[in-house]
Amino acid sequence: LAAARASLDQQLQRPTAMRKVSLTRLEKAIADRGGVLTDEMRYLAGLQRVKYVFCYPDSGDIVVAGPAEGWMTDVSGRVVGMTTGRPVVQLEDLVVAMRAFPPGEKGTRLIGCSIDPTAEGLAAMQQFLRQVGSFATPAHTQTIVDGLRNNLGYQTVSVMGINPNTRFAQVLVEADYRMKLIGIGLEQPPVRLVSYVDRANPAQVSRNAMQRWFFTPDYESVRVAEDRLAMELVGDGVKLIGEDELVSQEGQRTIVGRGNKASEAFVGSFTQKYPQLAERSPVYADLRNLIDLAISAAFMQAENLYGKAGWSMPLLGNESKFAVERYAAPRQVETAVNAIWKGNRLMTPVGGGVNIEAARAVREARPDEEGQIAEVHQKTAPKLAEGQW
Repeated sequence: LAAARASLDQQLQRPTAMRKVSLTRLEKAIADRGGVLTDEMRYLAGLQRVKYVFCYPDSGDIVVAGPAEGWMTDVSGRVVGMTTGRPVVQLEDLVVAMRAFPPGEKGTRLIGCSIDPTAEGLAAMQQFLRQVGSFATPAHTQTIVDGLRNNLGYQTVSVMGINPNTRFAQVLVEADYRMKLIGIGLEQPPVRLVSYVDRANPAQVSRNAMQRWFFTPDYESVRVAEDRLAMELVGDGVKLIGEDELVSQEGQRTIVGRGNKASEAFVGSFTQKYPQLAERSPVYADLRNLIDLAISAAFMQAENLYGKAGWSMPLLGNESKFAVERYAAPRQVETAVNAIWKGNRLMTPVGGGVNIEAARAVREARPDEEGQIAEVHQKTAPKLAEGQW
């Protein structure tokens, strides 16, 4: 923290409710530096969230804006705000989102990830459960946990809609996996939150059932100005939803509808506590930022802000000029298994993922009937010196 305070510009350190970044001018500034980024560029001048997107056709600016402060790298390696501890918005994540919704092309339908057991692993798990069913007791708990983990084997990670070799993909998978660990009681959440397995009634849990939980945007979180040149993201914008699956003896999975009452209570509580979770556990704030960026990029494309601003992203849209595919793609994770006995029932593994239908959020946007966004849009018009972004 002391090092960050010594090196950062005083203006950038000062918390503000509204910092504005012109993406068109930022790209030019990066190009003028031969593609070499400063930390101010890399971390979008300390933006904590993207709350607004504005377009100014006359000056050729597309602007993202929101709260900001100075930043530092914490002990876990995350870049976070000096006072809030929340992750900053990173340019490379915004670029990944914009490439998913590029100028002049069709955008992706779905950005997300899923962590799933293989059909072979599920079939082996079913066979194992049949074998242990007659003698399973609390005394055999560790044997059952080990058997389930070994029979299910590694689970497959799928990333959709974006390149899996990006930081964006890493955050999606980490948030998803850690949410599952909380749900099945293997990770203690940083806020008061009752896990699914602690809520579940054994009589309502089928032996061949899996609970699946998904992070999605809150599709009521988008408001758009009448002239379609400005958008505001309202609230926390993240929901957890659930559904049931049945697993056949051969390991085939069938969706059977919404989750049971314990699952519904867990996802409802997780959604309600999401702001507190994001305050204490940076990965959930990071996920919220990614959802904001995906919706912002979908808005830029849907309203053709690129065309209105005369901007084609010549540098940021080109991987050979601006590389974001720098990470090892997550492909497999170890199966997480917990055993909590209620009577003679054993809780089963969990699947799920992250589904971000950003274009849907834009389609379902609410109009700005009171003209508040238009007023902020007008006040935010760029008045910048040469080279300033």
